[in-house]
Amino acid sequence: MGRPIKKTNFSTSYSPGATGIVEVTAYFPVGGTLQQNDNSYVVSQRGSKRFKVHQANDSSEAVYTLKSVAPASLVAGECCIKVILDDSALAYVERFYNRTIHYVTSGGTAGTTPWTLSSEAAEDTVQSGKGVVDTI
Repeated sequence: MGRPIKKTNFSTSYSPGATGIVEVTAYFPVGGTLQQNDNSYVVSQRGSKRFKVHQANDSSEAVYTLKSVAPASLVAGECCIKVILDDSALAYVERFYNRTIHYVTSGGTAGTTPWTLSSEAAEDTVQSGKGVVDTI
């Protein structure tokens, strides 16, 4: 798996006002339907592209494979996390590292960039030289 991401980027429980918790943009539960925009978040890392996700719709947790595709392209057992690049382009995370991410844009362009977590108030803010990952 390589070096895991710092545990401070994840949370085992969410409380209102909490910051620094990686939000899952969308996920597709096995035997379920696509879930989006429901404040689901990453609890822990299970592999280089596998993450345990807290599903806010039913307060359960499951392990999903991270895919760098738009939510509509997900299949059962997959999730995606969006990132806003420093040129305001929307991309999806392919793989996390402690200081950088690999991403793929909707046009298929791949790249790497340093990343940071956004605050809820500045969720769509662009930061110079960094990709901004949403938090709940």
